[in-house]
Amino acid sequence: MMENPLDLDILFHLGPVGISAPVVVTWGIMAALGLFAFLATRNLRLRPGRTQTVLELFVGVVDDQVGDTMRRDPAPFRALIGTLFLFVLTANWSALIPEVEPPTAHLETDAALAVVVLVATVVFGIRGRGVKGYLATFAEPSWVMIPLNIVEQITRTFSLVVRLFGNVMSGVFVVGIVLSLAGLIVPIPLMALDLLTGAVQAYIFAVLATVFIGAAVGEDRPEPRLNPKDIPQ
Repeated sequence: MMENPLDLDILFHLGPVGISAPVVVTWGIMAALGLFAFLATRNLRLRPGRTQTVLELFVGVVDDQVGDTMRRDPAPFRALIGTLFLFVLTANWSALIPEVEPPTAHLETDAALAVVVLVATVVFGIRGRGVKGYLATFAEPSWVMIPLNIVEQITRTFSLVVRLFGNVMSGVFVVGIVLSLAGLIVPIPLMALDLLTGAVQAYIFAVLATVFIGAAVGEDRPEPRLNPKDIPQ
């Protein structure tokens, strides 16, 4: 059971930098996901097998979600949104491994993920609108709203941290407390619920990232073409 989510156990040092347990778990998750991606995509075929079918289904779901949210071609955003979802999902589910604390139950990891979303929002916003166009969005609908829009940018990033941290940490604590009081069998339903909660939180995080980036880049709706027959004479 986690004693304090704000306390970090330093496992070793790389020079003057202390490496904590959540960092090591994060490295392990990154290595596992990278290895899985390499093995799953090295032999892609026109007639997909089971693994490739699942991957294509996942990519299709991500594309549909991004396309429906942003009203843009999902290709430039697919890798980021899909990776965020898979990482958060794997990190949340790592709580089911004995003696492993999920990295997302620590503020540092959640803050790093939120910063990634913030930076991606700015980068994609500038890429889609240009520097002047992106900065002009802070003055919408009026220049009076500039301070509030800047505060909104900061607070919604902070909300990503608090939402993910609170939900994952609470699930770990509940399972840990019940496990210490009731033994090994009773917490199983709660662990199943923790699986569902971890999946839902990963989905929410990915969707919110999509919404924030979509708001920065704007919709890419082609202008309707007039048919000469529809023009009144």
